[in-house]
Amino acid sequence: MKILEFSLILLGVLLNAAAQLLLKAGVRQIGQFDFSLANVWPISTQLATNLPIIGGLSCYVVSVVVWIMALSRVEVSIAYPMLSIGYLVNALLAWWLFGEAVGPQRLIGIAVIIIGVVIVARS
Repeated sequence: MKILEFSLILLGVLLNAAAQLLLKAGVRQIGQFDFSLANVWPISTQLATNLPIIGGLSCYVVSVVVWIMALSRVEVSIAYPMLSIGYLVNALLAWWLFGEAVGPQRLIGIAVIIIGVVIVARS
């Protein structure tokens, strides 16, 4: 895999991870909610005007464009498993930013996934 191809895939993965983290930050500001007919409008308004959520959705849009560029250059059977790198990025950043629990068992599971990605990338 060439450096440009890997860079596009990695950028797509990082944008996707950033989107998840921004969405989490946004809903942390809003708080837990349930959709019901009575609160669809208030919750929708809060979600639509929340800057981290807008940022997260924007990251998704850009990541799709980057991902399409990557897929035009790399086989999907190689590119798609690379998305698993996002598991590691999200787990570590969620631990650091939000104080989420990332225990040894979770880290071992992520490591197994990453090893699989490396094997696929080298094939």
